[in-house]
Amino acid sequence: MAIYFPILFFAGAYLLTYFTIPKIIRLVEYKKLMDDPNSRSSHSESTPTFGGLSFFYTLILALFFLKNWGENSEAIHLVPGLTILFIIGLKDDISVLSPRAKIIAQLVSALFVLSNEGFIIYSLNGFFGIYDIPIYAYYIVGAFIILTIINAYNLIDGIDGLAAIVGIVILIIYATIFYITKEYFFALLCLTLNGCLIAFLKYNLSDTKEKIFMGDTGSLIVGFVISVLTLKFLALSPEKYDSLPFLIENIPLIAISILIVPLFDTARIFAVRLANKRSPFSPDRNHTHHIMIDYFKISHQKASFIIGGFNLIFVYLILILGSASYNFWLTTTLVITVIVLGYFFYRFDYSFSNIKKKIWFKKKIEKVKDKGKKMVKKKK
Repeated sequence: MAIYFPILFFAGAYLLTYFTIPKIIRLVEYKKLMDDPNSRSSHSESTPTFGGLSFFYTLILALFFLKNWGENSEAIHLVPGLTILFIIGLKDDISVLSPRAKIIAQLVSALFVLSNEGFIIYSLNGFFGIYDIPIYAYYIVGAFIILTIINAYNLIDGIDGLAAIVGIVILIIYATIFYITKEYFFALLCLTLNGCLIAFLKYNLSDTKEKIFMGDTGSLIVGFVISVLTLKFLALSPEKYDSLPFLIENIPLIAISILIVPLFDTARIFAVRLANKRSPFSPDRNHTHHIMIDYFKISHQKASFIIGGFNLIFVYLILILGSASYNFWLTTTLVITVIVLGYFFYRFDYSFSNIKKKIWFKKKIEKVKDKGKKMVKKKK
């Protein structure tokens, strides 16, 4: 692949997103479709949403030019899925949809992808002794993977910059993997979406009137693309895996490690809600990113970069282990990490109500200290 192709797709996506987002902001403000803050919001002012509009038309345009790059006409199968999720996300940003309606739309989108031969997983390549898998198992596992990743990514879109930064990290890793394995269609798709996210990040982290959220329109689209990339990663042929710097039987664990941030947060939040006898889709402020900004009093930007940095470092360590360690030790590392993180949040009881109590208690202590200092000064 000529070097100018990656530059062309990345730069084209970046510029198209960068220069059209201000127009989207003005349109949203004119139509008064702002995202108003509520009790669960991390923002205090009405903010334009629909940033995902720019992702949609940029990806559709890129897929038009990429349609002849795929070995199994993957572009044709991605367009319907992207369109369905774009419409559902748009509707949800305007008036909230039920979880059931969103799941059905995601499942229909997944079927377009699963019907393409290029995504069929024929073998787990010795992962815990499993090799060939029946076709019905592929459809079940494939649908589960797509739905899980879409919803996991959607759930981390709770503070400024987080979804974009985590998405950028994941896409950089996948772009590298697909470039090494000469799957150029998917490498260029990664670069296209990364160009969108990097351009969007400038506006998402802005403190000016040009601030915008990606909304469900964006998070569903990005989650869908990442789920497709994950499915393709698991469906690569053994010959393709030979060029990668880790053992072939560790591929499923490598995929989990790449997605550790959205998967861990989703598993944790679902467990907390079910333990409290609530729907796993019921909203709250018990996400990892909410805990960081509510309790540790750090900015959205710092929390997002810390979580994104953890994702990158964790993947790097797992890749090193995956090049020499077999399933048992790699699984052990993943399990220990999840247990330690889970215990950390459980041990300190980071429920939103408890966080508010702790913050209130700290403020009371500070007031008492200030009064004490003033009394000492008066006596002097």
